[in-house]
Amino acid sequence: MVGNLEYYKVFYYTAKLGSVTGAANALSISQPAVSQSLKQLERILEVSLFQRVSRGIRLTGEGRILYGYVEKGYEQIEQGVEKVRQMRNLDLGEVHIGASDMTLRFYLLPFLEEFHEQYPGIKVIVSNAPTPGTLRLLREGKIDFGVVSTPFEQSGDIRTEAVREIEDVFVAGRRFISYKNKMLDLQELEQLPMIFLEGNTSTRNYMDGFLKGNGISLRPEFELANSDMIVQFALRNLGIGCVVRDFAAQDLDSGMLFELRFNKMIPKRQFCVVTGSNAPYSAAAGKLLDIMGKI
Repeated sequence: MVGNLEYYKVFYYTAKLGSVTGAANALSISQPAVSQSLKQLERILEVSLFQRVSRGIRLTGEGRILYGYVEKGYEQIEQGVEKVRQMRNLDLGEVHIGASDMTLRFYLLPFLEEFHEQYPGIKVIVSNAPTPGTLRLLREGKIDFGVVSTPFEQSGDIRTEAVREIEDVFVAGRRFISYKNKMLDLQELEQLPMIFLEGNTSTRNYMDGFLKGNGISLRPEFELANSDMIVQFALRNLGIGCVVRDFAAQDLDSGMLFELRFNKMIPKRQFCVVTGSNAPYSAAAGKLLDIMGKI
């Protein structure tokens, strides 16, 4: 049985400083309180830990053995306390974030840049995953927060805050120039070679649902892993690319690609910051969310 841990703290300082007086001063307690704690510890352990000598006290054989272990443990505790202090003061720590390529690039990156400039000692770890994967990591407690895109199933264990609108568009290159500035019916997409993201992303799920709701069934010519590749395929006239506008913005502005127009608008979506409803996040994560204006 270990007994009262405060006794070991008194023992540590007495042995380290070599006197009851020194321990009393270090701990800001009286000398009788030090002596009483040592006696209680010796009673618990049923051994003598110190012996009096002409210049104070010194450890017995049992005392030296005990001190070897207590010293390591107490100094480990002090180091732990110092690490926690550094984390509280944002001199040290980690932030774990979940984000897709899209949410990282078009929302989160500027905040990470600002955060790193202010707190260079904080390590930022980004788990790159689509919305379903990010939500799973959040529920498993593996990230402090995530940035995802709608749609996704919302539940009471997750707090959600919309932070930015995004818009899905269909883009094409010069091979399809006859469709430029023409008002199209969504049904016409069934006759065109389409380039989509592969499954299990919020973007693909959203567009599949939107088209299905309008009675349209597509079998894409190409299904790619990321939206940047969709833009590249569209630039090479391999089909009509379905992407969030941000990915194609530069090529749309330059005229290398154009946006198809439809007689029915595609509803806009949102980027959302998601946090656990009950799970606390680290001080570093709290500061990053503060910079993002989300707490």
